[in-house]
Amino acid sequence: MLTTKLGTHGPDVSAIGLGCLSMGKSGPFGASDDDEAIRTIHAAIERGVTLIDTADFYGSGDNELLVGRALAGGRRSQVVVSVKFGVMRDPNGKMLGLDARPVALKNFAAYSLKRLGIEVIDVYRPARLDPSVPIEETVGAISELITAGHVRYVGLSEVGAETIRRAHAVHPIADVQMEYSIATRSPEEKIFPVLRELGVGATLFGVLSRGLLSGKQPSGPSDMRTHLPRFSGEAGRENQALVDKLRAFATKLNRTPAELCVAWVLAKQPSFVPIGGARTPAQLDLLDAVERPLSTDELEELERLLPKGAFQGNRYPDAAMTQLDSER
Repeated sequence: MLTTKLGTHGPDVSAIGLGCLSMGKSGPFGASDDDEAIRTIHAAIERGVTLIDTADFYGSGDNELLVGRALAGGRRSQVVVSVKFGVMRDPNGKMLGLDARPVALKNFAAYSLKRLGIEVIDVYRPARLDPSVPIEETVGAISELITAGHVRYVGLSEVGAETIRRAHAVHPIADVQMEYSIATRSPEEKIFPVLRELGVGATLFGVLSRGLLSGKQPSGPSDMRTHLPRFSGEAGRENQALVDKLRAFATKLNRTPAELCVAWVLAKQPSFVPIGGARTPAQLDLLDAVERPLSTDELEELERLLPKGAFQGNRYPDAAMTQLDSER
């Protein structure tokens, strides 16, 4: 496994990270088996993955407990643990809003450390910009946690260029998490140039557009994808035709669609780190992209098949899109 440094100020991590959002009984795409999820984390580490991404609100803490179990027994020292905070949920899992106040995030960090069974969080980041709290206050509080030895690096997620500049002026930012894939290319215009200017890294989630690009469909009412525009209606039908082209091209190259999509991200943004959301060991085929980079001709042919703007529908419903600082 190749390694990449998260910007100028962050840690060295594997060229591909593992995102744990979809793992566990409370996963947003339907329940999965905890033991299989742990086997997946172990298999990823054995293949050289050193970046594990989770959040305190994934499964209302269940995901952190699962990751903690997976890292017990000596594996903690092999990985960089990235944790998001700030999304508030009710007992039914409904999103209630955001809270990135200094007093709140320090409380969240205490519980994350306990659930994960670790002594320090490597990268700590608000999952979204809290519009009621200046980013300077949030980043300043994480900086205090670093001074106290509870956190190592500051990260951000789903924020725009101006917010990145303001945050970085308070404390060096290791990386910004952004959704990026062959179906979601908006960060290329304003956000990626600022990251490179400031020496900030990026960890890129949604590289399979929540399974759309690998041919997945909503599994039932509990699957959040039933509410996403790209999976339904006319947009869903048009996107499926594009996915069929993607699958045919992957077959031509003797690759899986997942591996092909990750290889595209690595080719387009070689200094950034894609995060794959594998739920089973078999889905770790996406890691093969590191060993089999796309040639220039293959990249050009793929972009002719799936040009920028080809996929239809927003990545979230309209109301959710208006709340994203990264989309302003």
